Amino acid sequence: MLNEFREFIARGNVIDLAVGVIIGGAFATITKSLTEDIIMPVVGALFGGVDFSNMFIRLGPVPAGVSATDYAALKEAGVAMFGYGAFITATINFLILAWIIFLLVRAVNKVVRKAPDAPAGPTEVELLAEIRDELRKK
Repeated sequence: MLNEFREFIARGNVIDLAVGVIIGGAFATITKSLTEDIIMPVVGALFGGVDFSNMFIRLGPVPAGVSATDYAALKEAGVAMFGYGAFITATINFLILAWIIFLLVRAVNKVVRKAPDAPAGPTEVELLAEIRDELRKK
């Protein structure tokens, strides 16, 4: 059973998948930073300085000592909230990630795209017919 497991792990597909997951995780971190640190502040500025990360509707009471306007503190305190600003940020993050993956797949497909097949030559029957016709002429 150990040999069978070793063969399974040694297959290229498993190693490729592991590398893809690791790179995907790192890429998701970069995309999250791009969204939260660069794109969302610009979007917020375009909408009059709105900070999307603090957009929420509180559904439960605020515990003593917690600011009623700080989304992170309320979330940490376990207050029930409808955090639509975080959802907007996550949606934009997803769209950016999906767009970049689409562009990468598109570029890879262009590189990998096969050259057009060579035109098909005559079939065996056609070649034999040509040989027969040439022999008849002689």
